[in-house]
Amino acid sequence: MTPTFEAPDGNDIDILEPERLATPSGAAAVLTRYGLAPRKGLGQNFLVDRNVLRQIISAARLTPDDTVIEIGPGLGVLTWALADHARTVVAVEVDAGLVRWLDRLLRERDNVRLVHADALQVDFHALLADHPPGPAGVYKVIANLPYYITTPLLMRFLEDALPLESMVVMVQKEVAQRMTAAPGSKEYGALSVAVQLRADVELVGVVSPHVFFPKPAVESAVVRLSLRPLPEVVEDEEVLFAVVRAAFGQRRKTLRNALRGADGPPWSEEAVEAALAAAGVDSRRRGETLSLAEFVRVANALARAGR
Repeated sequence: MTPTFEAPDGNDIDILEPERLATPSGAAAVLTRYGLAPRKGLGQNFLVDRNVLRQIISAARLTPDDTVIEIGPGLGVLTWALADHARTVVAVEVDAGLVRWLDRLLRERDNVRLVHADALQVDFHALLADHPPGPAGVYKVIANLPYYITTPLLMRFLEDALPLESMVVMVQKEVAQRMTAAPGSKEYGALSVAVQLRADVELVGVVSPHVFFPKPAVESAVVRLSLRPLPEVVEDEEVLFAVVRAAFGQRRKTLRNALRGADGPPWSEEAVEAALAAAGVDSRRRGETLSLAEFVRVANALARAGR
C-alpha cells in the first residue's frame, strides 16, 4: 500500500512510501509541510531508523490476532509497521498537530484506531474492552515512550491489573538499567523492585541517539516485559510497596532506621525489629541489598504485626 499525502497547502508530499518516514529527511519533510516542530516538552524524538524499527517488531512477537496499544505514535513509523502484523493497533497521541498528520497517514489502515488523548488520563480498561483481540490473540503495549511520562505510565500499566501479556518499550537507557538492575547495584531501586515483582524483564538492546530526529542527549534502550501477577506469597500489596518506598527513600540509612522513619504506616521500633527478625533480615542492612523475596518477607511480617 503506497498512499499519497496531501499537505495543508494542497500540494502532495513527495515522500510517498511510509518507509521514508523512517529517515531524517522523511521526518523533516512531514514536519515542514505540516508546519510542525518537535516539542521538547512532550519528549518528541522521532524514530528514523529502519533497523531499530525491525528490532522492536521482532521483540514484540506479534500475531495476526493481537491487539496493540501504542503510546506516542509520533509520525506513525512504528504504527504503520505494527498495523502490518497485528489485528488492531490503538495509537494514543496527545499532540493535535501530529494527530492531524496521523489521521491522513492512517486513514486507509482500517485496523488502526487513533485516539487523541493524554495517555496518563486514558481509561485503558474501557479502551481494551472496545478492542478485543482475536481468538488466539492477546493485548500488548508497544511504544517509543516519551521520556517524561515513562515511569508513571509503566507503573500504571503494571498496577492497574490490565489484561496485558507483554510490553516492548523504548525508554531512556538509564531507566532500562534501573528496570533490570540486580540487588546491590547502584541502579537498583524502587522501580527495579516494582517492575521485577510483576514482570520478567529483558534488555533487548541499547539504541544510539543518532536513530532519532532530533537527537536526544542520552542513549535509549528497548526493553521487553513479560507480565505476570504479583507473587501469591505477597500478603498485603500496600504494605509491600510502603516498605519498598521507605527502604529506598533514604538509601544510606539502615533498614531499621529507614522503616522506623517511613511516611505511611506508623511502624514502631519494636514492630520493625520483630519483622526483620522474623524475615531473617539483618536490621543493619540497607534496602538496596535486599532481594525481591526478602522485601516480601519483611512486608508480610509487618502486615501480620499490624493485624
